[in-house]
Amino acid sequence: LDWWHADRYCEQHFAQLLFEPQDSEQDPFSKLLQSHHIRGSVWLKERDGVLHNPKRRRGHTVPVLVFRDKTDTKYVKVLSDFPALPAVTACAHLQWDTRTQDIATIFSYAVPAFINEFQLRGFVDEEGFIRFALIVHGHHSPYLPVFRADGQWHHFCVTWQQENGTWAIYADGKRRAAASGLCAAGASAPQAIYGQGTFIIGQDQDSLGGTFRAKESFSGNITDLHIWQKVLGTEQIEKVRSCWVIEQDRVFGWSLNTLELESTVQTVTAQLLCPGPVEECRALEIGSSGFSYASCLQTLPFICRYRKDVYWQLKRAQLESSHSLVSRVNTLAARTVIPDSIFTSDVQDMNLSLALSALDVLATVLREGEMSVLEPSDLLAVLQLLKQVSDMEVQEGDELGMLEQLGQYYMEVIELILEEQNIGTWSSVSQVIRGPMAVVELCDRMVSLLVPLLTAERTKITIQHGNIGLRRVTLKNLWFGYGALQRCLSSSAVSQDVAASAVGHKYVSTTVGTALISSTLLGDHQEISTAVRYRLQHRGQVPRGAVPYRFSLVLLHVSPAAGGMWSTAGCSVVTSSQDSTACFCNHTTNFAILLQVHEMQTTTKEEFTLQTLTFIGCGVSFCALIVTFVLFLVVRVPRSERTTMHQNLILALAAAQALLMFSELAKSNQILCFMVTAFLHLFFMAAFSWMLVEGLLLWSKVVAVNMSEGRRMKFYYVTGWGLPVLIVGVTLATSFDKYVAENHCWLNAQTNIIWAFVGPVLFILAVNTFVLLRVVVVTVSSARRRSKMLTPNSSLENQIGVQIWATAKPILVLLPVLGLTWLCGVLVHLSIIWAYVFIVLNSLQGLYIFLVYAVYNSEVRNAIQRMKDKKKA
Repeated sequence: LDWWHADRYCEQHFAQLLFEPQDSEQDPFSKLLQSHHIRGSVWLKERDGVLHNPKRRRGHTVPVLVFRDKTDTKYVKVLSDFPALPAVTACAHLQWDTRTQDIATIFSYAVPAFINEFQLRGFVDEEGFIRFALIVHGHHSPYLPVFRADGQWHHFCVTWQQENGTWAIYADGKRRAAASGLCAAGASAPQAIYGQGTFIIGQDQDSLGGTFRAKESFSGNITDLHIWQKVLGTEQIEKVRSCWVIEQDRVFGWSLNTLELESTVQTVTAQLLCPGPVEECRALEIGSSGFSYASCLQTLPFICRYRKDVYWQLKRAQLESSHSLVSRVNTLAARTVIPDSIFTSDVQDMNLSLALSALDVLATVLREGEMSVLEPSDLLAVLQLLKQVSDMEVQEGDELGMLEQLGQYYMEVIELILEEQNIGTWSSVSQVIRGPMAVVELCDRMVSLLVPLLTAERTKITIQHGNIGLRRVTLKNLWFGYGALQRCLSSSAVSQDVAASAVGHKYVSTTVGTALISSTLLGDHQEISTAVRYRLQHRGQVPRGAVPYRFSLVLLHVSPAAGGMWSTAGCSVVTSSQDSTACFCNHTTNFAILLQVHEMQTTTKEEFTLQTLTFIGCGVSFCALIVTFVLFLVVRVPRSERTTMHQNLILALAAAQALLMFSELAKSNQILCFMVTAFLHLFFMAAFSWMLVEGLLLWSKVVAVNMSEGRRMKFYYVTGWGLPVLIVGVTLATSFDKYVAENHCWLNAQTNIIWAFVGPVLFILAVNTFVLLRVVVVTVSSARRRSKMLTPNSSLENQIGVQIWATAKPILVLLPVLGLTWLCGVLVHLSIIWAYVFIVLNSLQGLYIFLVYAVYNSEVRNAIQRMKDKKKA
């Protein structure tokens, strides 16, 4: 089989495609295979998981136009009105007839002003390549090689735009030729390809819509032609090649209804296998113990690898089976729906019709209930069939009503195998299927098959049987009724870390309190990571007088190997009442949200990295700030305005960073989260206010200010602590209900409350930037004067070095207390890189203050030295 089908076949048979042997295993493994007369290449599944979840390789069924020979009669006319085209892209699949080397016209577009208005031509060169040339307004590009004349299907796209006459030719997703100047807009050239022309496939028009010549006609097959009134980018062309339809700005889409066929032109239906993201897969060379790469579409032998415990349990189930279910299903269907052996089932592609009839028969047999308890082999056979159905590829043209009916049967079969009497059967195959949560994964696969049912008119699909169902919208949800999985889940399913987190609460028993949910958010048919809020209804009301339930939110992580395990990671309870629990999932707080004006989408890995950097940075910073604060108190640094301000800044910043590190713990409690947000706002605002005070003190030293020290300190305290209290108080009074963000304990960016922090911060940073520039100017001019007085004959290099140091020193010393590194915080929504930079610079601000104002501070060092001298004396 090809790699994709081989991998799927092994997974359907409860195994995995062969992994790459370890170095020590290669020789004995190769000899083992040779002893079984297996030689040549076999497919491998790479251990790093690059190909573990490939994009679905879809079969694309399309009508194909067949031009058998070069004639002056065969043509196809496009029945569409073309607008004027200042830019154009045309893409199609092509199979070239290599029997002739004459020039062939793939398509020609003619208008009365220019017969050769827009045309694509090609021929086979002596080296065996197809060369293409593009014609616009009668101007001809050179013939350039684009793909081999191998008789295979190839995908091509040509683009042109009037600006600079830029054009390009793509083949099989790669740009093969590109240049500019092909009939660029100018005084003697029209501004765009004229509209309302005649588009002919397979012939060169020597007059409008006619006068064809056999020598210039096309011979071969062509299909899937689409035309857009814009230039598609490389990524969009790759999407088109992968059979995704780009509707925007498309002026012609492939359909026989929009074509006028000359009577001798034949049409056939063909299936194109759309390319996937990985074109080459790894293979093991038996005999040489080496490895190679081959096209994933190539058919090679493959080996399915079983774990020993899985293999023996499958073998035992097979030997002990009475085959009653298998025989009844196959008899009723009058064909082999379920094979006798789990190991040796035939390799066959499941299509919609086969799947529908198979599940119909299976549901009928299970529904009749004559088989009260499923045997282990029966359960495994049913799961194997469900795997095959969920891996099925829906083809274009399949009847959508059948697809919806398939979903109904699928849900019914799952409901029936989860009946209470089958608990023992699930336990007996625990090595093969790690618990009934395997059906959650199967349903998750099945729900993706329902994509074709979604239309502009029908935006939501719900399929349900009994108390199991699935819904497919942008958010893909699955739910399982209270009893469906409760019967098969014991209290041991709750992991130790969950139980340990509830100290003081005795767990009498563990029950499923709500419908279990599996949820995935999709964008462009791929999973994306974002936060989601759920409200789950409880399974029943608490009787009056009874001890109320204590609901703990426990997430279910589904994996093929583990079959599902319980964990509290990633979700938290927002509110819980007697009838429902609201929870918030898959979002973590990090330092970058403090100045984030816009919401930023991040992947789970990026979110984890941001959170880790924040926690480490804030932890180090907090410790450094506490040590600095203690040093200022213990070593008795001489009191001054500057040390007083440093102490207040350190106090505010340490409190803010301590709260930030543990704000995640408050998310589950709405009141606590509100309080944490308010105090975070207060302490971070106070930290910035004291940074402003530091800037004002610097200004008073640089520019003479007539104010006594006592009056200055009162003003500084009012600014440092009074201003933050005022800002937070006014914000709470005016926006109490919109204060906290939905997904973390911080100010709400969606309601613009975030500007109650960002606005004052930007003002403070602007003032401090001006102060710093003034200080740098004064310092540099002072250093220049001092250098001329002390070393008038110094070299130019020495003078430049003195000035550079005079510039760098105040910047390095003042950056941590003026907070200017926070300026990059407003840019975090532009790129994840800014988030990393912002977190590293500012979560470590406390460490920077410790180094500059404690370790390398001459006052602190002198005070420590005086303590040492006093102790010696």
